[in-house]
Amino acid sequence: MKYIFFFLIISTYCFSQTFSFIYETKYKLNTENPDDINKDNMILDFNGSSSIFRELQNKKTDSLKLNNSNGMVKMGIENQFYVKKDLAQNKIEKIVTYLGTDYLLPIDEKLNWKIISEQKTIGKYKTQKSETNYGGRNWIALFTTDLPFSDGPYVFSGLPGLIISIHDTNNDYSFNLIQVKKGGNIFDARTKTIKIDWKKFETLAKSYYNDPYDLNSKVGRKVTMTDPSGNKLDIAEMSKNSQNDIIQQSNPLELNHKVKYK
Repeated sequence: MKYIFFFLIISTYCFSQTFSFIYETKYKLNTENPDDINKDNMILDFNGSSSIFRELQNKKTDSLKLNNSNGMVKMGIENQFYVKKDLAQNKIEKIVTYLGTDYLLPIDEKLNWKIISEQKTIGKYKTQKSETNYGGRNWIALFTTDLPFSDGPYVFSGLPGLIISIHDTNNDYSFNLIQVKKGGNIFDARTKTIKIDWKKFETLAKSYYNDPYDLNSKVGRKVTMTDPSGNKLDIAEMSKNSQNDIIQQSNPLELNHKVKYK
């Protein structure tokens, strides 16, 4: 009983704290060019009952937003990694931002984990292997009970410990823990949202593809774009190039919701 009581004290203490977990994230947008790999650091802010996963740049943008300042935002709707979890309610929501509006996309796909006996030491953590399916991909995860938090990067959670590393079997996407920070704060600047589903997500993605520079909203106004030297840019040519990039870089994490642009 003493050991059980001690464990409960430790667990209660841990879950009352705020932690930030930094993950190095790598992903391929073009499977035909395996050497073209995007790399970014993303952060999981965790307070025991909820968490927010986002790119570090997005966290900085959110901080500016709360202080009524402007920050950089992505133009397109695809390849956004902003995920909020209500761990007590087992609710996962993806937030996508398009033309200044935040859209809430509930993640209803359940993660059915298969825990495997295989173990591995990563840094100072003893980890165990687990597998699941999500987004039309098979995933392999390594989690540790040394960090007793049933959470992980992006939508991944539900294991008896923190996910240290996870990748899909095609090696298109990977998340690897590189830093743990104790303390700090967890804040949400994206609370005013419009709820959508995957069908509406596709509609928004195609809207961006059809009009990458949002010219339709500027009908009746003269639109001129210049480079840093003041030279006028060909918007039609720029739009065509953007559309080609969207098609060539169409390897979303959720393959089962891949948008068909043509």
